[in-house]
Amino acid sequence: MEFYDLLKKLSPKIRAIAYKLKGHFSAFNEEDLYQEAVVNLWQEYKKDKLLDKTDSYILQGCYFFLKNYIRKNRDKARLLSIEDNLGEEGAPFEELFLKDEKTLYVRDYLDDLLIADTIRNNGLSVREKEILTYYADGLTTREIGKEMGASHV
Repeated sequence: MEFYDLLKKLSPKIRAIAYKLKGHFSAFNEEDLYQEAVVNLWQEYKKDKLLDKTDSYILQGCYFFLKNYIRKNRDKARLLSIEDNLGEEGAPFEELFLKDEKTLYVRDYLDDLLIADTIRNNGLSVREKEILTYYADGLTTREIGKEMGASHV
């Protein structure tokens, strides 16, 4: 049997398995779990490990693979979205991440990081990049001058 035919036949049940596991482990997206199962199925197919196996055996293998995948990757999974609201008052996620007790939201901070990365990769000299790195670490102008052995002016 060709892989496409096998996948077409088992796809609804693999999606059901992914849906069931997503319910128990909400940090994972149902579609991502489905895709992980399909990739594993493809790898097993290419190794000719599915030739004499029943559909039930293959589906059980998908289930155990996904449970193991979740176990290994649970700590790496993003548990919250920036768009989600948290708390009883419905405080936005961004408000939970204030930098240095200021009202700097996560999106602003990420924008600053992207701008800094763009600046860093657009023709700055090695010394200018070093200064930018010190600045990003929170050093003052005087401290940067001292680190580099130069006047802060």
